[in-house]
Amino acid sequence: MSAKNIMIVGVGGQGTLLTSRILGGLAIDSGYDVKLSEVHGMAQRGGSVVTFVRYGEEVSEPIVEEGCADVIIAFERLEALRYANFLKKGGALIINDQRIDPMPVVIGAAEYPENIIENLSKEYNVIPVNAMEEAKKLGNSKVFNIIVLGVAAQHMNFTKEQWFDVIEKTVPPKTVEINKKAFEIGYHL
Repeated sequence: MSAKNIMIVGVGGQGTLLTSRILGGLAIDSGYDVKLSEVHGMAQRGGSVVTFVRYGEEVSEPIVEEGCADVIIAFERLEALRYANFLKKGGALIINDQRIDPMPVVIGAAEYPENIIENLSKEYNVIPVNAMEEAKKLGNSKVFNIIVLGVAAQHMNFTKEQWFDVIEKTVPPKTVEINKKAFEIGYHL
């Protein structure tokens, strides 16, 4: 198997790093060579966070090159727009339909682009999901990232049971059940 390249992009506090740890743990448990890389500038202040997860028989470096990502998991629309060029032809761009204004928009120095999902859909295989709405139905908005991961799981070759095993090992014990429910919702969207 050639390396599978996954990018997870979002804004600080959205669970990007937890999601990459779940995916990396799953690939390790499945016997793959795994490389992870995290890029987070002003993450704690709502800045952009990018993680790369590469797995396969042998993976030499952690960074995904432009045009090489099999799957991009975007927790926020603008982050999807910012990193869509990393998606390879035929890859899946899963976008959580959520808007979080970056600081230049907040202070009025820039405008948030309109119709991001619609415009990206013209060029890429976009799978939009309103994970925040689904998470609120579950009673915990913090699990929206696991709902998005459940959608992304449909584009990877792991069983639902394998996902559940690694979720149990990775999330805090008191949140295991709600995270498994969240994953299940995303997996069936």
